[in-house]
Amino acid sequence: MARKYFGTDGIRGKANEGNMTAEVAMRVGMAAAKHFLRGDHQHRVVIGKDTRLSGYMLEPALTAGFISLGMDVIMVGPMPTPAVAMLTRSLRADLGVMISASHNPFFDNGLKLFGPDGNKLSDEIELEIERRMDNGYADNLVPSEKLGRAQRLHNAVGRYIEFAKNTFPKNQRLDGLKIVLDCANGAAYRSAPSVLWELGAEVVALGVEPNGKNINDKCGSTHPELMCENVVLHGADIGIALDGDADRLIVCDEHGQIIDGDQLMATVATHLKDIGELRGNALAATVMSNLGLEKYLESIGIELVRTQVGDRYVVAAMREKGLNLGGEQSGHIVLSDYATTGDGLIAALQILSVLVSTGKPVSDICNLYTAYPQLLKNTRYMAGTDPLMQKSVIAAIEAGEARLKDTGRVLIRKSGTEPVIRVMAEGQDETLITAVVDDIIASIEELQLKKTG
Repeated sequence: MARKYFGTDGIRGKANEGNMTAEVAMRVGMAAAKHFLRGDHQHRVVIGKDTRLSGYMLEPALTAGFISLGMDVIMVGPMPTPAVAMLTRSLRADLGVMISASHNPFFDNGLKLFGPDGNKLSDEIELEIERRMDNGYADNLVPSEKLGRAQRLHNAVGRYIEFAKNTFPKNQRLDGLKIVLDCANGAAYRSAPSVLWELGAEVVALGVEPNGKNINDKCGSTHPELMCENVVLHGADIGIALDGDADRLIVCDEHGQIIDGDQLMATVATHLKDIGELRGNALAATVMSNLGLEKYLESIGIELVRTQVGDRYVVAAMREKGLNLGGEQSGHIVLSDYATTGDGLIAALQILSVLVSTGKPVSDICNLYTAYPQLLKNTRYMAGTDPLMQKSVIAAIEAGEARLKDTGRVLIRKSGTEPVIRVMAEGQDETLITAVVDDIIASIEELQLKKTG
């Protein structure tokens, strides 16, 4: 069934336009409240946000929607997405909502919903909420004496700080480590520096002066060059860059060299296996993760479970197979012993734990394999058509797979938000994968020319 509001990670759009207006946010609150109003207890929702200016518009609109159906609202203010998921569970709430567009610019915003277990909602529940959003609420509004109440949880940041610190081994400290930390002027600007400082590190904090418009602006995980430059400038041991809602991270070593999510997962998986704590002897990662990661894990007896793109699908695979580690190349890393979703700070603490326990530099512990050359290109197609079903395109894909044989792979997928096809190839020969990608792109574009010619 086609979706009207929800995409691959909640609802997202340009603030005060289309699906990201106060009116839509209020309808989301009303529809979600109606879905989760089950049982005789007083129902409650946790609402958090990042530092975007439009959060001040969407937060009260959501609050009005929930209160109008009799649900209490607990507002926690600027908090990382994983903190909202954690507090939803901790406060025994019926659901949680994070107001954020993650790594997008300030003029975008979004809504991510969590169930009472702290997990993102299933596709089925999202579709049910969409159905309720368009069906009106006149018969669902509660009488005035049964309206919900709203309150702010003033110690929310402190709760998350203590929660995060408790994921770090009790017998370890970060004394003697100099850490460059870029918080992207986003949701973790208060909590993340405090956690590292309280554990003993010397922290060079960047991106901790949000003004409503500078979130992800030339900083954070989407602009890691700021982190890298400061690691070299300050002679730091490691650089950590979070994104706007702090559910992902990028790391650089002591030389300012970037380390992606695949390498970080390899480091954590190896460490957990060594100490006998890698459940299922496997980790879950998306189809985008590098073939080099898969080969490395295979060499040390760890299975790589592939999923479709999106951390929600990684989490689903982890739950299905009983795993405690998963993630994405982009830096979403899920450690289910501690969190129900990607948490950049908790993932960073696991890397820092390996750093402390081994006494080795980051350049050693986070470069466990050589990544295969990987090339990704996008091409647009006419809405309403399906180039991937055409014989010429199918033939080009099959020809590319045949050329790579067992030395690489081809991955083709459509964007979930726009008429774009993403063509990726990876393998040992960079020249060959470039030719394979270009040939497939050419077959799609040639088809489009014929349709418009």
